[in-house]
This record gives sequence, structure tokens and C-alpha cells, in this order.
Amino acid sequence: MIICRISSKIINLVLKFKDVIFIKPTHSILKTQLKMKSNIESKKIRIYGAGGHSKVISEVLEENGRQVVCAFEDKPKIKFKALEGVITSKENNSNKFSNSGEPVIIGIGKNTSRAKVANSLACDYGKVFHKTSYIAKSVKIGKGTVVFAGAIIQPNAVVGDHVIINTAASIDHDCVIGDFVHISPKATLCGQVEIGEGSHIGAGAVIIQTIKVGKWCTVGAGAVILKDIPDFSTVVGNPGRIIKTDASEDIKKLTNNLLYDTPLELNM
Repeated sequence: MIICRISSKIINLVLKFKDVIFIKPTHSILKTQLKMKSNIESKKIRIYGAGGHSKVISEVLEENGRQVVCAFEDKPKIKFKALEGVITSKENNSNKFSNSGEPVIIGIGKNTSRAKVANSLACDYGKVFHKTSYIAKSVKIGKGTVVFAGAIIQPNAVVGDHVIINTAASIDHDCVIGDFVHISPKATLCGQVEIGEGSHIGAGAVIIQTIKVGKWCTVGAGAVILKDIPDFSTVVGNPGRIIKTDASEDIKKLTNNLLYDTPLELNM
């Protein structure tokens, strides 16, 4: 009898509050629909630059189901192929590039130029990861960075802003890569390697474990780096040897402006 009375009370409560019970699923469905709509909108992205590097980025984005809605080129005299199906703007500076709107990827391969553009804009940036790249769960990757096909980034690596990890490059555990770095195709960074801001690591170069490469260095293609490299150095050969340690006036001006966060004129 007691069980029957309890069951009866439960049924009465359900009938009494049935309208309240059915409100929750409706609200949940609405929230899900809004979230799905937001995700669809976030798939749109803009590219600053319309040369060869931007074309590679656009194809990776398309493979990932993202829509490139604008490609902007700030050099009217540059010879480039506009990305198919995308409006390409040509201006002599960045003033007409809107900081509002969809997130941006800077599609420029040259490190100094990419840094100048990033320092002149105040927009939101996206990230681009090719489907065939492997990025460990513990890896931290900054804004505007691109990771191309076959690249591998192992656990606890830290990758800065606006970095290019190119095709089939290998970044081992606990490496630290500064902003505006370019790791070229098939370059190998062994464990705990540090790469300073703006440095370019050439195709097929190998840097053994715990080596530190300074800021704005150039490591030649195929070089094997066995010793730490100071800032602004150019290194070639196997084993790697320094052939120059001198920052150009352009890099000196750039690094000074990046240090004090001062906008630069895009005279590249």
C-alpha cells in the first residue's frame, strides 16, 4: 500500500509539472542550435597576403572545411596569382585592411615581413593545422601559426605566434619555438631545442638535443647544428659553422619596434 501511494504521488507531480519538465529540452536544443551556428560562422577566415605561401594555406583551410572569404595584398606591384574564388584587394599599405571581422592568417613566408604585418594589425588570428600533421595533446601553439602536411610536434613543445611549421618537419619533446620562426620542410629539432624569435631553419637541417639557436638567425639547408648559435647568426654546413653574426638595419629596426610594440610602416 505504501509503495502504491508513493507511486501515485510521483505520477501526480509529473502531471502537475509536465510543462516545466518539457521546457528544459527545448532550451537545450536552442542552445545547441546557437552553438552550431556559431561554429559554422567561425569556419570563415581571411588571409593577409596572396602569394605562393597563402595559396598553400588556403588549400589546407579548404581541406579542413573552412572558407577563405578574403585575401588581401598590400603590394600593388607584386606579381601574384589571386586565390580562386576569393576577392583579392591590392593596396600599398595595410590601412584598408579591417581589424574587425573573421579571424586572420598572415600568408607571408618571409619572417620579417610577417612580423611587420602582425605588428601593424590588431585583429583576431586563427590557426591552421593540416589533417596529416601530428600534434601531441600537451603542445601549446600560439595565434596565427600554421602546421603543414606530415609535420610532427611531440609532447610539451611550445610554439609561438605566427610560426610556420612546414611540410614533414619534426619537432621533438620540450622544444621551445619563438614567434615568427619558420621551420622548413623536413627540418629536425631534437628534444629540448630552443629557437629564438624570427629565426629561419632551412630545409633538412638537423639541430641536436638541448641546443639553443638565438633570435633572427638563419640555419642553412642541410646544416647540422652541434653548438649553441648566438643572435643574428648565419650558419651553414655539417657540422654547422657560423659565417656571419650581424643584424641588418632592417632587423635592428624591426626588433626594436617589436620590443616596444610600435607600429611599423609596411615598406617591405
